[in-house]
Amino acid sequence: MRKKINLEYNTPWRKSATAIYKKAVDGRVYGTFEVEMDAVLDFIKEQKAKGIRITVTQIAIAAIGRAIALDIPDVNAYISRGNIYARENVGIFTAVSKGGKNEMGGFVLRNIEHKSIFDITKEMADRVEHSRKKGNEEGALKKKNLLASLPWPFRNWLLNFARWWTQIMGNELKSLNLKYDSFGSAMVTNIGTHDLQFGFPALLPISNIPLIVAIGKIEEKAVVRDGEIVIRKMMPAAATLDHRIFDGAQGGILATSVRKYLLDPKCFLIPAAEVLKEREKK
Repeated sequence: MRKKINLEYNTPWRKSATAIYKKAVDGRVYGTFEVEMDAVLDFIKEQKAKGIRITVTQIAIAAIGRAIALDIPDVNAYISRGNIYARENVGIFTAVSKGGKNEMGGFVLRNIEHKSIFDITKEMADRVEHSRKKGNEEGALKKKNLLASLPWPFRNWLLNFARWWTQIMGNELKSLNLKYDSFGSAMVTNIGTHDLQFGFPALLPISNIPLIVAIGKIEEKAVVRDGEIVIRKMMPAAATLDHRIFDGAQGGILATSVRKYLLDPKCFLIPAAEVLKEREKK
């Protein structure tokens, strides 16, 4: 059943942008920012001493999911038939290496707002192990081999139809496991594992997500703090955004919020949903 149009999400700019821009073709926005990671690396080290393995990617997923849930919930949305609709939960898609092959898989961590960093860590460990086994793809990725097996131009025809049917018409395409939320709210990928600092991933047209964040290699840098030059471990990040959902203000809030949370990684011990409940009580 189709949802009712949310007027709060459908601002005049967004309504106009759905007509001005095609799907993430000429409406892309790019941005970069750097984050101080000393507190995060100390936190990871502390947890490792307790026998708990937490990765930088998992922390980044927690930070971006938290920023969306608490600070910019209006970007947790998708476009269908020229209108913007709120998603039911915050989901983060993350890419996974399939091992020795040059092949990538991936999955969506859903309901991030209800999960602590320990919940995210456990779920990711289980699903990464599962996804690396032969044939264990999830969601729409199950059908990628089918798409690859089609001769050109049938691949193009199928993808164009899938975009029209799922994103413009707002319907599910069960044969390809595609629906409006197949890829979640945003994507996070760690290009630092490939010794890269900055990179701007393409917005996957069929994904219907407005945000991809690529985190880069952490390196020591000289920075100014309180008028003094000090050495800090800095992580670069680059974002590709769909301008039909994001504007400059929201992009700025995203960067500011992610920095704030990463400077205090213990905040990830409490799910964002609990913070929202406390806000509602006040």
